[in-house]
Amino acid sequence: MASRLTVSVGQASDKGVKAVNQDFFGTRIPEDHLLESKGIAIALADGISSSDVSQIASAAAVRGFLDDYYCTSEAWSVKKSALQVLLASNSWLYAQSRQSQYRSDMNRGYVCTFSGLIVKSATAHLFHAGDSRIYRIQGNTLEQLTTDHRYYISEDKSYLTRAMGMGQQLDLDYQSFALNSGDTFIFATDGIYEFVSHSFVTDTVKALSEDLNAAAQQILTTALDNGSDDNLTIQIVRIDQLPAASNEDIYQQLTELPFPPELNPRDEFDGYRIERKIHSSPRSHVYVASDNETGQKVILKTPSGELRENAAYLERFLMEEWIARRIDSAHVLKPVKNNRRPNFLYVVTEFIEGITLDQWMRDNPEPSLQAVREIIEQVARGLRAFHRLEMLHQDLKPDNIMIDSTGTVKIIDFGSTRVAGIMEIDTPIERLELLGTAQYAAPEYFLGHSGSVPSDVFSLAVITYQMLSGRLPYGLDIARTHTAKAQNRLRYTPIHHLDEETPVPRWVDETLRKALELEPHKRYQDADEFVFDLSHPNKTFLSQKKPPLIERNPVQFWQGISLVLAIAVILLLYRDLTS
Repeated sequence: MASRLTVSVGQASDKGVKAVNQDFFGTRIPEDHLLESKGIAIALADGISSSDVSQIASAAAVRGFLDDYYCTSEAWSVKKSALQVLLASNSWLYAQSRQSQYRSDMNRGYVCTFSGLIVKSATAHLFHAGDSRIYRIQGNTLEQLTTDHRYYISEDKSYLTRAMGMGQQLDLDYQSFALNSGDTFIFATDGIYEFVSHSFVTDTVKALSEDLNAAAQQILTTALDNGSDDNLTIQIVRIDQLPAASNEDIYQQLTELPFPPELNPRDEFDGYRIERKIHSSPRSHVYVASDNETGQKVILKTPSGELRENAAYLERFLMEEWIARRIDSAHVLKPVKNNRRPNFLYVVTEFIEGITLDQWMRDNPEPSLQAVREIIEQVARGLRAFHRLEMLHQDLKPDNIMIDSTGTVKIIDFGSTRVAGIMEIDTPIERLELLGTAQYAAPEYFLGHSGSVPSDVFSLAVITYQMLSGRLPYGLDIARTHTAKAQNRLRYTPIHHLDEETPVPRWVDETLRKALELEPHKRYQDADEFVFDLSHPNKTFLSQKKPPLIERNPVQFWQGISLVLAIAVILLLYRDLTS
């Protein structure tokens, strides 16, 4: 039997003399094929004493790293996968500080150090920012592998120069190196390494090699006895066995996963049986398939072979899988865990028995306001899951929304999603190949601007307007406007103008008007605000007077003006003739 990667781990942590332990640590050792394809992850984060919320940052950084790393595509390298996750976590932490009372002083916000190690096959990959440390035991000495990102003003005064959440951009140290069986790594915060000697650490680990938890606890206790004035955390990780690299493993490391062959009904593919193709485009192919082991029905999405040389397209395709795995919402499509190591590039997600919102709208051309609210509220919950993780959907439209047999609404496509801190996809416009798709995009995209949460709110409001009226708020014109001047000529068409008999209250119309403002800062700033006002009369809208005729019916207004002018001309001519 081929050898497997195995490690021994010892850990200890204590708040010490502090009131709260702001350190956080963790190790994840997968038991399935991910052990081979992704490896073992170890992480340590240290909060900063100037912050009262730094322990939240430490926990988020470590948990995010250990969870999200295993959600990334198995076709990605270790470096790429880990960096994507850490950049996204950094942006989330930075955003929390910017949105809190600590925005004027980031040293009091959601900031922490981070030191992580991925052990895959016979290679270690190290990621680091801050002054927590990773050492490697070399004989009887400790070799410090990380650099302290701390600037000393004086012997007693210093400050961190790099940390998670400190800035919008994250500057991480990265290095990789070969491993040997028996290599031992020490992760430690300053509450440990400043209060015990290197020789004591190596002697303790050697003496208690059969119980690394006991070794970690003894080192921590000694640091505390020696006057440690900070939180104390230590992890000891020993490489017990390295996997034997087969020819297949070496080949996999040197090449990317191949594109799938063309698939047809009844084909056997990577442990799945293809049932039918449900969508095909120049960008991807989507099939209904069943898992041969479990019988579970799934959706299998494969990339288009025509784009195998398009690196940007492949990035987006693989990002979809990671995004789906990060989000946990009943209103967002869920990925299906594959317990087998994939041999091709593809994505597997849950099968939804239902119809798209586009089909629902055709089946229900005159829905009740309550039916529309129930659907839009569920879509908004799905959007909230994106926004909470600092992600923008950017391509919300009826074709990307499913309604299952129980009435649950789910967002099903993430091909244009932008993750804060990762600029793989700046704008969805390049993907909007059909004019009909572009009608749901926020106007700022057509000016070349980046999107924001109000951009997704705009798309949600377009769908709401279309469900209630059967039309688009700006017709087909918005996709043709590529300058601010052209957009300024656009006019929102109130639903009441389309049909005076409509049962939609005027305050709902005003809610839509606000959500569909052409300038992002004038819109609702999150989907929850919009959905609330869609169901609860906003006092501001109730107190508004009836809009002037030029806003309610511009054509009728100018027809009236023309009639008045015509009458005036006739009167002037008559006066001239009779004078």
